[in-house]
Amino acid sequence: MKATQVLRDEHDGILAMLAIVEAAARRLREGKPVPPDLMTNAVGFFRNFADRCHHGKEEGELFPALVARGIPKEGGPIGVMLAEHDEGRAFVRGMGEAAARYAAGETAAVPALVSNTLGYVNLLRAHIDKENNVLFEMADGVLSDSEQSQLFDAFERIEQTRIGPGEHERYHAMIGEYQKIAAEW
Repeated sequence: MKATQVLRDEHDGILAMLAIVEAAARRLREGKPVPPDLMTNAVGFFRNFADRCHHGKEEGELFPALVARGIPKEGGPIGVMLAEHDEGRAFVRGMGEAAARYAAGETAAVPALVSNTLGYVNLLRAHIDKENNVLFEMADGVLSDSEQSQLFDAFERIEQTRIGPGEHERYHAMIGEYQKIAAEW
């Protein structure tokens, strides 16, 4: 399997969680409750899986490999992706603060929770589209099979060291449970 396919597959899980939190944010905006743990666990997913693991693979392995193959870091797609990763981290920080306040019963946190959540959803959906349809296509065109294999192995090491064994499965189970809840809204 190509390393870029690993990243595309991870995008599917991230998009599923984005759909859940988008539904939750819209529900909150309408004045309806959502389980507080849904939002706090989603923040944990975005911090650990989407950022530490997924973005860690891109920033630590894929992007340097692309730069080595002549794709510029500054003024090109890699620079845009890095800037959007930082923008996403700011939204997740805001979500995390507001989700913790909401979980503590502070309804005044709802506007910040909704705003940060919807901002993150919109940013990441567009970001994923650019990666899947532009950056990863470029990567597939410039990286050899050997380089893809080396990246794949590096991604496996990141999986083990950054999120640990079984965490992918735990996150996918969590997404499944929250999809059931969101389907009832």
